[in-house]
Amino acid sequence: MSPENRIKELTILLNEASRAYYANDHQIISDREYDQLYDELEKLEKETGIVLAGSPTIKVGYEAVDELPKETHESPMLSLAKTKEKEELKSWLKGKEALLSWKLDGLTVVLTYEKGELTKAVTRGNGEVGEVVTNNAKVFVNLPLKIPFKETLVLRGEAVITYDDFEKINSRMSVEEEKYKNPRNLCSGSVRQLNNQITANRNVRFFGFSLVKAENREFLFHEQELSFLKEQGFEIVEYKKVSGDTLEEAIECFRERVDRFSVPSDGLVLVYDDIAYGKSLGRTAKFPKDAMAFKWKDEIRETKLIKIEWSPSRTGLINPVAVFEPVELEGTTVSRASVHNLSIVKGLKLGYGDTLTVYKANMIIPQIAENLTGSDTIEIPGECPACGGSTVVKKENEVEALYCTNPECSAKKIKSLALFVHRDGLNIEGLSEATLEKFVAKGFLNDYRDIFHLDKYRNEIIAMEGFGEKSYQNLIKSIDNARTVSLPKVIYALGIANIGLSNAKLICKNFQYDVEKMLSADVEALSSIDGVGEVIARAFTSYFSDSRYREIFLDLLKELTIEKEVTVTNEQVLQGKTFVITGSLEHFENRNQLKEKIELLGGKVTGSVTSKTFALINNDAASNSSKNKKAAELGVAVITEQEFIDSYLKQEM
Repeated sequence: MSPENRIKELTILLNEASRAYYANDHQIISDREYDQLYDELEKLEKETGIVLAGSPTIKVGYEAVDELPKETHESPMLSLAKTKEKEELKSWLKGKEALLSWKLDGLTVVLTYEKGELTKAVTRGNGEVGEVVTNNAKVFVNLPLKIPFKETLVLRGEAVITYDDFEKINSRMSVEEEKYKNPRNLCSGSVRQLNNQITANRNVRFFGFSLVKAENREFLFHEQELSFLKEQGFEIVEYKKVSGDTLEEAIECFRERVDRFSVPSDGLVLVYDDIAYGKSLGRTAKFPKDAMAFKWKDEIRETKLIKIEWSPSRTGLINPVAVFEPVELEGTTVSRASVHNLSIVKGLKLGYGDTLTVYKANMIIPQIAENLTGSDTIEIPGECPACGGSTVVKKENEVEALYCTNPECSAKKIKSLALFVHRDGLNIEGLSEATLEKFVAKGFLNDYRDIFHLDKYRNEIIAMEGFGEKSYQNLIKSIDNARTVSLPKVIYALGIANIGLSNAKLICKNFQYDVEKMLSADVEALSSIDGVGEVIARAFTSYFSDSRYREIFLDLLKELTIEKEVTVTNEQVLQGKTFVITGSLEHFENRNQLKEKIELLGGKVTGSVTSKTFALINNDAASNSSKNKKAAELGVAVITEQEFIDSYLKQEM
């Protein structure tokens, strides 16, 4: 195995071990083995000069900015000419050799390295001007922050989120309208965040596809450039070298794999391998002439529209979903497709029984291509399908959407309660959306506070289908556990538009977790918080200016015990100090919670004791663990959890 691949393997393995150890109190490798692998990684990084963003040997700090600066690209980033015909692609090749690669469907980013370190990352933007996202690129999981090449290096590549990570992120969202439509949209939003902690949680990956500049280095062929980038520690887009004779076979090889390829792709790219020849062709006003994109031919099927389902959401938005006669598309049976909004419904002139053509966008997402009948007979419901309340059409940015106006809509209520009990909110197990629907229908639940008084309905709940004494007791236990919670989780759980958990944390921290200060803050005060901005500020103030919502929130707080938070009011007292945590804890729920406190005060937590470790936190100072032995060997202090609290936390609480 090459040193570069071993670095990637060790980075993944050590990070998995750390997550298991700190977040789940589960040890998947011994302390001794961890130390050995850590030392091996550190040695390889020094030998190769490659340090990946996710490496446990470094810590990239989280930063927030008020806005993303704009920057003009040195040379315009043009689009590629496109074709769906293999023969046209073969004709374009003119008998030359070329590289055929995936056309990844993410966000194009230009990276600059100086003296072996990442110094700048800029999005493609409009091709002329992009946004500077350097802090965010530093937390891409597979991107090298340090490379062996010490002169100026500039490359282009695609930031992407895999289908698996896309599904995992969406699965954490209990409310349908908050889910992301596709990996590309999720990736674009993740890369362009103002707070790179959000980016770090999204598992963004980077695949290089083009070398723009390597100072004092010349290459004759693109394949040489890609090999050079691999030597620097970059993952590059998968490619095949082709000629006119092998082009069709290579295209078919990619096509056979597209439905199981882990990274979103919307086609292929063909670029001449001979760099000088490609440059000699010049470019048009819109396209370079040295490369061409091949787009998959959509598999289109005819079907008939059966009905439009109108699905209400937590915010009152009613989403139209087309239900049609089942058809086979790209190897699966499809019978539904989102129509997104009223403007699209009207534009397609939909009517029941109409003949539609449907396809899968990028061979993944079902879409309506065309309405061959165009009867335009669909009636926009004047009543909400869930509660019977009146509906209203709202128009924003020339797009029409349908909303339920009833504040007591049962669908809104159920979706809101589902978000409230979600694991990122109060994390109450046993209250699925189906169960919430039953409880709302029976009158057990009207608002959030009612959840904490479900014991009034013990007999009725036990008698319900799917319940029983044990299920009831487990539910009540989970509710009791949820009474102790952090304030940011409560704010997030309210479902305020545009406010996620990370935004809630920023707001709470800024006002020292003082509820009265938060509720009396105006838009200007909230907008001034790094990472918040005017949109979020207006959403927050608008929500709490409604006396009904304000009262619900204050009543809810009476049911809860808000966890004390460490607030940094002076300098970060642990700045520059590195800690290692081992053994069981008494005052913190788990190691990850203690780790968060240390990082909040400017410190760093690693999984292995080294000469750079400031202290090992272990309640069993006499333990013969490998970490204790290593600490003794290196003269690193071993302190108890209580000693750590007395020294660094009491003054901050």
